[in-house]
Amino acid sequence: MTDILIIGGGIIGLSTAIALSQKGASVTIVESGICGQGATWAAAGMLAPEAERLEGDLLTFGIRSREMYPQWIANLMRLSGQDCGYWCCGMIAPVLTESDRLEISQHPKYIDQIETHRKQSGLGKSVLGSLWLPEDGQVNNRKLTQALLTAARSLSIKILEGTTVYQIERDHQRVTHLETSAGKMQSDRYVLATGAWTRALMPLPIKPIKGQMISVLDRDRLLQRVIYAPSCYIVPRQDGTIVIGATVEDNGFSQGNTAAGVAQLLNRAIAVYPAIANMPITETWWGFRPHAPNEIPLLGASDYENLILATGHYRNGILFAPLTAKWISDYIIDPNIQPLLKQSLSMENCPSPQRSAVLS
Repeated sequence: MTDILIIGGGIIGLSTAIALSQKGASVTIVESGICGQGATWAAAGMLAPEAERLEGDLLTFGIRSREMYPQWIANLMRLSGQDCGYWCCGMIAPVLTESDRLEISQHPKYIDQIETHRKQSGLGKSVLGSLWLPEDGQVNNRKLTQALLTAARSLSIKILEGTTVYQIERDHQRVTHLETSAGKMQSDRYVLATGAWTRALMPLPIKPIKGQMISVLDRDRLLQRVIYAPSCYIVPRQDGTIVIGATVEDNGFSQGNTAAGVAQLLNRAIAVYPAIANMPITETWWGFRPHAPNEIPLLGASDYENLILATGHYRNGILFAPLTAKWISDYIIDPNIQPLLKQSLSMENCPSPQRSAVLS
């Protein structure tokens, strides 16, 4: 028995486990593979609510979570003793056509072509101006994953990797136990944080959206800003690695990189930052984003009183992690807290309708 059993060991599961443990709960994480090796490992680590052009509640959610990052990272570094690659480098969101330039030229964060090229030298001639977003930044998601794991273990959170959950067993309005490859598991509360693989356990409208990515080496470390172009993003790491992403493919769990996907990424990135053409490729990979209707994460109550949803973060799992973890841990530990639920989402195509909410 454990107070709370979290199904899924990606950034949402790990972050929530740490938040709950620091509130005094006994927490176990069950992960079918290796923790943090799914969408968390494949991500670029951008903290970009403004560059992503989020709107309404999602924008509010994203900005609040971004504002939590400095203190959240400091806590993880204290627990783990590890660097997370957190870098407030700012973002350039370039415009590449005259019509787009005219459309955003009245935006308060718009800067013209000259100022854009001053912010980051070496941009392509196709860059006609940009939004300069100094508060958007990045974290090295792979370093962050290792820090989360170390922090979780320092708090004596039990982590069961290589343990598959076959079935969530229910009786009326409560989950009774999990049937797993390691036998039956029971808990007072359960958190479903299985990302793109959610439908394997619950009939929720979460589907995988594949993204292919590549990295190159910038030996001179000349790129110092994230470039969030309309057709690609280019993320420089402090060690000289540049991450380039990402395709958007709605074709299930299709494995592997393709020549077309890699060529598309390179061509688009070189057009925006030409120096990439002469940089050596260091890695190619892919991952699966958990897409929910309207790109709104499923957070909070399910139809079962002791099962909490924390899934469907799509492109923003890294960004949303601090606020998701706080919200879920507050919701579980103190049921008297009245969360500010701005919007309720009625799930489509669900045999058993689920409820979710986004924090305002």
